[in-house]
Amino acid sequence: MTDPQGHSGERCAATADLRTDPAAVCPLIRRHHLVHHAGDHFALSSVAASSPVGGESVPVRATTDAGIPSSSPRPHGPGRPIRVRRDAAAVGAALSERDWAILRSVDQHRFLTVRQLHDLHFNELSPVSGLRITQRALARLRQWRVLGTLERRIGGLRAGSSGLVHYVDVIGDKLLRTETGRPVRRRYTAPSRTFLDHTLAVAESHIGLITAQLHGKLEVLRSEVETAAWRTYQGLGGALLTLRPDLYMETAGSVGGEMVSTWFLERDMGSESIPTLVKKSREYANYRSTGIEQEHSGGSFPLIVWCMTATRAATAEQRRSDLRSRIERDARLPAELFRIISPNQLIELVQRGGDL
Repeated sequence: MTDPQGHSGERCAATADLRTDPAAVCPLIRRHHLVHHAGDHFALSSVAASSPVGGESVPVRATTDAGIPSSSPRPHGPGRPIRVRRDAAAVGAALSERDWAILRSVDQHRFLTVRQLHDLHFNELSPVSGLRITQRALARLRQWRVLGTLERRIGGLRAGSSGLVHYVDVIGDKLLRTETGRPVRRRYTAPSRTFLDHTLAVAESHIGLITAQLHGKLEVLRSEVETAAWRTYQGLGGALLTLRPDLYMETAGSVGGEMVSTWFLERDMGSESIPTLVKKSREYANYRSTGIEQEHSGGSFPLIVWCMTATRAATAEQRRSDLRSRIERDARLPAELFRIISPNQLIELVQRGGDL
């Protein structure tokens, strides 16, 4: 294993090799080296990153939302038409720190369930009281049009309010545009079942890592979801191409660990053919060959994780085996760059720096 550049000024061997081999990689990066390159690295993304969801977004005390339904001001009454600018100002003044964190989380992931929001922002509470307070806070944000919900529920009608899937509603969108300076309103369109399932699965992987960090099992230094993780670059002939990972992560196997791993994660729900997944894998290999990521990350190219599931466990296992075999037989794909796992293996994979 090669050592990345340290403060001494020595270069990582893999970075030096970029002059002759742009596909050279360094599996791990020292923490201080990654921080040194962070500013350049994330300039590669074609979309500005959303605020990361991490330990820093959860430390609001449990009592924050205790009296909200009766004590918080109502920016508009039932039945009155919404006046977005005026109502957004009133709502923004009434939101707690945790409310803002919830709004940013839903914006970052596009859609989140009640349970996912509980795990992110109310995890310090007991399961029973935590879910109750989560539902109360979300009901208030829905009343204020900060968040909206899909007609479709996870688990069907029997799931009740715990099955609601949330997105950013008109007032929440106005608040975010005011905060970020984004000029264009994001208009909501009902997602297809396939798109929703995939989006929630990506969120589940991300939130699982954040939850593991909160329990001291690993450390997430940085994570970016979908558009914030995309890499735009010039391909052959100068064509502008975009690599579209579901998730980008920088992690340490333990809290405070010196060595950091970087990852691109793809969630497969069993709806795409294996040849399609191989084609996407080649896109990663093509991007790797440019050397752009390595140049901005001290010689390291992220491991690519195919996190695969399907309706039936046997089908999922067969698909993982098929993809692994196809990658190993493809001369254009470096098999050592890929990790093909089930969702329940992700935490262990990250803890072990890519070794299972």
